[in-house]
Amino acid sequence: MKLSTLLSALAILSICSIGCVSNKKYAELQTNYQQLQDKTSDLNQKFLTSQQQLNYTTSKVKSLEDQIASERQNVTALQDALNKCLSSSSQGNVNISKLVDEINASNKYIKHLIDAKNKSDSLNMVLTNNLTRSLSRDEMKDVDVQVLKGVVYISLADNMLYKSGSYEISDKSGETLGKIAKIIKDYQDYDVLIEGNTDNVPIAQKNIRNNWDLSALRASSVVQSLQNNYGVDPKRLTAGGRGEFNPIASNDSPSGKAQNRRTQIIITPKLDQFMDLIGKAPKQE
Repeated sequence: MKLSTLLSALAILSICSIGCVSNKKYAELQTNYQQLQDKTSDLNQKFLTSQQQLNYTTSKVKSLEDQIASERQNVTALQDALNKCLSSSSQGNVNISKLVDEINASNKYIKHLIDAKNKSDSLNMVLTNNLTRSLSRDEMKDVDVQVLKGVVYISLADNMLYKSGSYEISDKSGETLGKIAKIIKDYQDYDVLIEGNTDNVPIAQKNIRNNWDLSALRASSVVQSLQNNYGVDPKRLTAGGRGEFNPIASNDSPSGKAQNRRTQIIITPKLDQFMDLIGKAPKQE
């Protein structure tokens, strides 16, 4: 009887030990799985940010390329007309000279367009580098900075800043907003617009009527955080919401919706300030 009892006790102890090891292994796998999920989410966000910047750049280059192509077609047409004039004895030297002048003028305009495109790309690159010089390479992964027609756009996805479906600033947003405050405070004479944007999914909360409310409240939260937590002068700040009516991608897919749910910090220097900004590096901390 005693031997039987002892064997039973040993069997129960063995089962418990196996169960403990299993549970520990399961918890470890769960932790690894969650880390992989977090890394996947981070990579997806970086991809969306890069895609947005590529869309802006592609659109601008396409416009200039269209103008260049149009002028080249014009040159071809003028060259054809010139060839006809040269082969026809009825055309006088005056008409030929006029066509040559027009061809030369078109070629000159094409060169001007190419130079303008190259200069625009160079100025935007210089300005972006100056604005982000106070940020480290790791910090730049969380902040998308673009320059379009002399206006500086700093874009942040909503999941960086807010609690889900809310306008409340999340705890993890502090580091990101600190980076934004660095840029804003480096250039103290420029006005700053904080602009909230949403996708087209209706908001379902009692105290928020629609996406207009949500986008404006989110912008206001960022403004107040920059003022209260990072010492940005509130006289320079404006909060605004554009709801779902300023999309940069289609709302027909989850990735498009994610791109549209964003907050933009828009720095708007005047022309003379813009030129100063190109040639001036930010203050080093």
